[in-house]
Amino acid sequence: METKPPVFGPPVSLSRIVLRGRCPRCGQGKLYSDLLTIVDQCSECKLDLKQHEQGDGPAFFGILIVGAITAIGAAVVEIKYQPPFWLHGAIWAPFVLIASVVSLRWLKAVLIAVQYQLRRDDFKS
Repeated sequence: METKPPVFGPPVSLSRIVLRGRCPRCGQGKLYSDLLTIVDQCSECKLDLKQHEQGDGPAFFGILIVGAITAIGAAVVEIKYQPPFWLHGAIWAPFVLIASVVSLRWLKAVLIAVQYQLRRDDFKS
């Protein structure tokens, strides 16, 4: 007989999982061991998270979102102010780097949280 993972109270809010980088089951343990690396398992509830690494899914969505915002922003700035090209580089290069890391971190957490909510039986303790 297969045992189900223990239930840890009410579902953890998506904002807590994404913005604070917390475990989708208990909401206490860290989701990341460093900037973008998912932990092997939650330190609090021992939920196995490493096998649920989302691969290229978050990167794909991040490229679409950050690329669209950057292209629209650069076009608006160019049309309105017509700055020199070096200023575009000074504005948009740091924006792309920071927005890419932040969006990748958030999108990884979102996809893991949604997967946990929809397919809890796939997660092992």
